[in-house]
Amino acid sequence: MKRTLFFSYGVVCYLVFFGTFLYAIGFVGNILVPKSIDSAATLPFGEALLINAALLGLFALQHSVMARQGFKKWWTKFVPVEIERSTYVMFTNVALILMFWQWQPMGGMIWNIENTAVQYVTYALFGLGWLLVLVSTFLINHFDLFGLRQVWLQLTGKKYTNLGFVTPGPYKMIRHPLYLGFLLAFWSTPVMTVTHLVFAIATTGYIFVAIWLEEKDLVTIHGSDYAEYRKKVPMILPVGKKKKLEGAYDQAV
Repeated sequence: MKRTLFFSYGVVCYLVFFGTFLYAIGFVGNILVPKSIDSAATLPFGEALLINAALLGLFALQHSVMARQGFKKWWTKFVPVEIERSTYVMFTNVALILMFWQWQPMGGMIWNIENTAVQYVTYALFGLGWLLVLVSTFLINHFDLFGLRQVWLQLTGKKYTNLGFVTPGPYKMIRHPLYLGFLLAFWSTPVMTVTHLVFAIATTGYIFVAIWLEEKDLVTIHGSDYAEYRKKVPMILPVGKKKKLEGAYDQAV
């Protein structure tokens, strides 16, 4: 019974994540969602900015603190290890849903691209970014990243084993293609409002902090293998440090 409950919980957490992921695409791109990043402003600029900063800060705090090894060691004293990852995913879902719900558009215009061809380029980069995010998760084991592998193994009575150190596809060219995908998705827009700019700047800053924190953990877990990988492979853009090697495992923060 416990195994079935844990598995069901993991599936629910994953389904909520996938719905949240799809909503995030619509939220950032102003596509087919009831409230998006650039919906009509309803509060004074200063008040809206403070609320949005708090929402982004809450997400960053939850997403990074709960991913740290020290926190996991403490957290699994209360949460069964089999559902630790699923619980992390669910907390992330809640932080994102809260942000989508309480986000306060601020208006303002930074740029407005009117050239149709350039508009199509920004739309293509936006779509490419989200596709790169999703593909990157599958390359490093999508189902382990979002907790389904853990709950499936416990359901079938098998012991969980950590994933090996590999560099599939774009991981041979850059260390963090997943984060590159987010950067493309957040910055590629034909209409950049002040609201969108605040979001893009804040999330970009968080991404680089997250990479720093994540790579400290990866060096601890994988030792010299990841240290050598970091020396030889660029972080975000495929320029410089280009040397062939075998290995990287990128876990979202």
